[in-house]
Amino acid sequence: MDVSFLGGPSPQRGVGVVAPFDFALDRELWRWVPDGVSLHMTRTPYVPVEVSLDLARLVSEHETLSEAVRTLTAITPEVVAYACTSGSFVGGMMGERAMCEAMSRAGAVPAITTSGALLEALVELDVRRVALVTPYTVSVTRSLEDYVAQAGVTISGCAFMGLTRHIWKVPYREVVDMARRAVRGDADALFISCTNLPTYDVIPQLEAELRIPVISANQVTMWAALRRLGTRAVGPYQALINPAARSGPAAPGADPGPVVPEEEQQQEGWT
Repeated sequence: MDVSFLGGPSPQRGVGVVAPFDFALDRELWRWVPDGVSLHMTRTPYVPVEVSLDLARLVSEHETLSEAVRTLTAITPEVVAYACTSGSFVGGMMGERAMCEAMSRAGAVPAITTSGALLEALVELDVRRVALVTPYTVSVTRSLEDYVAQAGVTISGCAFMGLTRHIWKVPYREVVDMARRAVRGDADALFISCTNLPTYDVIPQLEAELRIPVISANQVTMWAALRRLGTRAVGPYQALINPAARSGPAAPGADPGPVVPEEEQQQEGWT
């Protein structure tokens, strides 16, 4: 069979992604990526520490991040993203900026972090009061609250799971339950933290139910990285990605999007 007429694959623009060693949701990140963009993943070295403030500090050391970025330079991504929420908020706003500077120096490209992208998203959506859902322990959750407060945003409610491992195995139903506990009547938006917590399919359902924008760690990371490329993330009825979805709450009884069958959730490692 002669395939010479195909001319090769179409050009791709690259986003380099540095993730913690235990990151398990590569496929979820890809779901926000449009055609014409490729993700190039690398991970920080393994350390035998459970999810905690100590782990957040270890995986976000500047030399660790710089070395990870350097492993991506041969494939010349146009932007690099550190896909870790706790690792990028543990040092506060100044620490987050310093991480971006260290990654940019190592790769000579723009750099973002999940927590920096969160603050960008809150500005984009004009959020003054935000509800939080985290899978973390109380100490890690309080660190996130402090980070958001530094940006001048009020925490209107919070729910956390107290997990120290296997966060990627949390099923969607638990994420939804925590969201309902966290959101109170005066929240402008809900943020679901941790890049290892599955969220893609629950966002449109929660936005339809709660009548406020719902943003997640992986969503804001991809949104901000792709914005640096001058392109947009993709996703069904998500207020951050689709400005038309911000015009008002979904009408009662509106279709919030496809419901993912339980067997498909299991195939993606969600349960």
